[in-house]
Amino acid sequence: MLKHSALFFLLCFVLIPAYANTDALAYEEQTLTLDGERRTARVPKGYRLELLSKLDEPRLLTFAANGDLFVGSKSGKLYRLPPPYTKPEVLVQLNEYPHSVALRRNEILIAQTDGLYRAPYQTGQAKLAADAVTLLAALPGGGGHNSRTVRVGPDGRVYVSLGIRGNCSDDYLGEKYAFEDQRGGVLVLREDGGKARWETFASGLRNPVGFDWQPQTGVMFASNNGPDHQGFNQPPEYFSRLTPGSFHGMPWFQFDGKQIRRDECISRAPPRPINEATAPVATFPARNAPMGVAFVPAGAMDERLALDAIVALRGSWGTPSGGGASSRRPPKLVVVRFQEGKAMRVDDLVTGFQLPDGQRWARPVGVAIGPDGALYFTSDSDTNGLFRLRRMR
Repeated sequence: MLKHSALFFLLCFVLIPAYANTDALAYEEQTLTLDGERRTARVPKGYRLELLSKLDEPRLLTFAANGDLFVGSKSGKLYRLPPPYTKPEVLVQLNEYPHSVALRRNEILIAQTDGLYRAPYQTGQAKLAADAVTLLAALPGGGGHNSRTVRVGPDGRVYVSLGIRGNCSDDYLGEKYAFEDQRGGVLVLREDGGKARWETFASGLRNPVGFDWQPQTGVMFASNNGPDHQGFNQPPEYFSRLTPGSFHGMPWFQFDGKQIRRDECISRAPPRPINEATAPVATFPARNAPMGVAFVPAGAMDERLALDAIVALRGSWGTPSGGGASSRRPPKLVVVRFQEGKAMRVDDLVTGFQLPDGQRWARPVGVAIGPDGALYFTSDSDTNGLFRLRRMR
């Protein structure tokens, strides 16, 4: 069955037209009223930004085939929002951190810090008993980059991303490392013989919160947070092409914007040589904290953005020495423009979340394209809730 599913998706990729439109976007200002305060955002011309509902520390989001929207959170709440997404329901309250979910036939998968969990689930089900949620496959837990992102790939397999603990933690997705130190990349779940176990898909990523598959090629791309110990301007944040077995260098190697260099912050010998480290295909300025990633399928948003990747940049927590809050990297949504399946450049999509004094009114985290072709995103700080960016017809 899996072979037939993989063949179906492969045919879908082949039949998708090879868009090569990377036209520049035009922008306009839009004013929103949030909790009685007027806020101004810069959005693509012809689009409208709106807050749909308030949520408690929402993180990544996932749409079901029937249009229902599921949102993980730091608060332990797993939300379900039926269309039109203005009345959130708590599907289940958990004691841990359900950062993200994925759906497959009659089952919901919940990624928490210490493992991937599952529960029986039927389309449209409004409540889930906490004791129905059971462990499918354990993950290294602990503090520092404790989010876990789960997605079901075009091949029908289950993928999970997780970060290393700190800037230069000696963590790696390799068999020579203890289980609790096997962090920093993307895992794929092997399910055969009645037993679930993890295999490494891509390694050497410090904190790959968001990932998705480019519709034209079926190749996975991921965002990745760089470390903080090299200052406010180095290294840049990554947008990387992930392939089976790819190694992205961290924490032993860093891409400085021009070349990959050895990072002496970790003394242990690298598990793989520098010439095997894969450079990112695009970058964002350092300290931008890239989060969720969602490719725009053909027919969604508008033709200029077809097959491009939307990335949420949550913005820096720190500032340059003596720079003050106003010098923090501002949160925003950006779009990685693709041509013939290759990343070409990065354009702004929605900006204005940071005020001149450095205060923020939203910090984007999760992104997803809805069944209506609009972009949905969460903010887990300042305004805690679900936003929608839709094209005006």
